Amino acid sequence: MSVQRKSSMQQKAEALQQYQDSEGHFTLVRNFRLADLVTIMNGVCGSLSIFSSANYLLTNDVDYLWWALALPLAGLMFDFFDGKVARWRKESSMLGQELDSLADLISFGVAPALLAFVAGLRTYLDTVILSAFVCCGLARLARFNVTAAIVPKDGAGKAKYFEGLPIPSSLALVAVLAYWTKQGWIAGRQGLPGGTFVLWGQSGGRGEVHVVSLLWVCWAAAMVSKTLRIPKI
Repeated sequence: MSVQRKSSMQQKAEALQQYQDSEGHFTLVRNFRLADLVTIMNGVCGSLSIFSSANYLLTNDVDYLWWALALPLAGLMFDFFDGKVARWRKESSMLGQELDSLADLISFGVAPALLAFVAGLRTYLDTVILSAFVCCGLARLARFNVTAAIVPKDGAGKAKYFEGLPIPSSLALVAVLAYWTKQGWIAGRQGLPGGTFVLWGQSGGRGEVHVVSLLWVCWAAAMVSKTLRIPKI
């Protein structure tokens, strides 16, 4: 085993010790850094978006839908500032790294997928595609956590690029959904643009899928791509 790897494992063990030494019901809360609390707010925004989408389905009140569309953007702001706060406070933690990925999955994976369902991607194949979209986002975050240390760095020690499309990019899909909502191109109004086509069986069956669902297929594939490299700004 190389000296560098031994040193990395030793640092990880020392970082974990703070959680092992803690006792009491609320010691986990005391282990949070300020940046961790900012990260959690990202997850809060994603969760509120999910509940707002559910309320829209129950009440058909478009205000709930607009809130559901806006909240992931608020989550992005918290996702941006948690790193700023960590650098300002000169503190980071293993807990914060895990929180960041989990919050991103909620705000930029699950919430946008549910928004797409609310907008009209509700056939059986549509839901399969949206589930695959969420799982590709999950895989993308897991790979990032594992490979972040080996991606080439610049002079400042920051990664030069992302391997695969970062999951916060799904906000572009949310923007598309917001535009469709404004135009009335959603379920219950004019319907999604492009309509549906049938891969097998009859119209209305399990083989029916919306044309625009292909956008979510392409996005999911881009997130797990090994060859796609996005310059990090």
